[in-house]
Amino acid sequence: MPRRTWVRDGVAAGAWAGVLGGAPSTLVALARGEGPLEATRAAGTLLLPHERRDSRLLPAAALAHGALSFGWGLVIARLLAPGHPVAGGTGAGLAIAALDLGLVGRAFPRIHALPLAPQVADHVAFGVTAATVVERRRRTRADGAAFPRRAC
Repeated sequence: MPRRTWVRDGVAAGAWAGVLGGAPSTLVALARGEGPLEATRAAGTLLLPHERRDSRLLPAAALAHGALSFGWGLVIARLLAPGHPVAGGTGAGLAIAALDLGLVGRAFPRIHALPLAPQVADHVAFGVTAATVVERRRRTRADGAAFPRRAC
């Protein structure tokens, strides 16, 4: 596959998955009557480990989350086997959770303090969403239904 193709797929996958992947933990937090921004604040500590102010943590979280989402989207686009995006995305999400939460998260107290199950669910949702986007883009190209380029 040409580099340009999988990079575009990865960027699209990372964008969609980055937006939708946090739904499970957000819904759990709201159902428990908790603030839905604690995971966002925790993500901000990746760049500002000792910061406590939302005015600094939330923009840092957006930057960190965006970079991670696009990075993992590229990895999924490059490595995802054709077909079965749910299975591939679930595996990718679990692998990413193991790295993000199990390895890296231990070094960041605010991330480590988050409830584990909703965070793993977020990672699985991210992986499934990213894999589905990649698979759909591949299928669209294979069917020849991609948007035609306009002649100038």
